[in-house]
Amino acid sequence: MDQMKKHTISVLVENHFGVLARVSGLFSARGYNISSLCVGETMDPTISRMTVVIRGDDNILFQMMQQLNKLVDVIEVTDLTASSFIERELVLVKVSVDKALRAEVVEIASIFRANVVDVGPDSLTIEVIGAEGKVGACVDMLRPYGIRELVRTGEIAIERAPKRDCSLPV
Repeated sequence: MDQMKKHTISVLVENHFGVLARVSGLFSARGYNISSLCVGETMDPTISRMTVVIRGDDNILFQMMQQLNKLVDVIEVTDLTASSFIERELVLVKVSVDKALRAEVVEIASIFRANVVDVGPDSLTIEVIGAEGKVGACVDMLRPYGIRELVRTGEIAIERAPKRDCSLPV
C-alpha cells in the first residue's frame, strides 16, 4: 500500500469565471482534501496557474490528474512532485512582544531571513517566505512569544530549469 504523501500539482487553466470552483469542486466531490490552493494569472492574462497541494497515495494523485485533464478549461496538469521544483509560501505572523523581548524576536526573524514589516507598541509583524519546512520552523520558534495572528498564502511552485551540460560551449 502506498504511503500518504504530499503531492504538488501545477494546473494551467483558462482564466474564466467559475474555473476555480470547478477545479476545487472536483476534489471535494471525490472526498479529497486540498492542503493548499493558490491561483494567479500568468504572463498571459487569459491563463491562470493553480498550485494544488494534496496528501494521498500515488493512486489518488493519478486519479485526480486524470479527472483534472477532463475539465474543459484545463490546459495542462503537471505533477511537480515527480520533478525538481521550487516551492515558496508567504506567512505573516503577528507576535506579542514587550520592549524586553523585542530584540529576541527580531533576532529569530533574522535567523530565518524573515522581515519585520510592522511594529506596534506590544507586537511585531513578521513576514516569512520560504519552503514549508523553513516557514514552519520559524513559526515554531515564534510560538512561545505568543502568536496573535497568523496568515498563510499556501504554496506556490514552479519547475526548476534543466541542468546545463557544462562540457558544451555556450
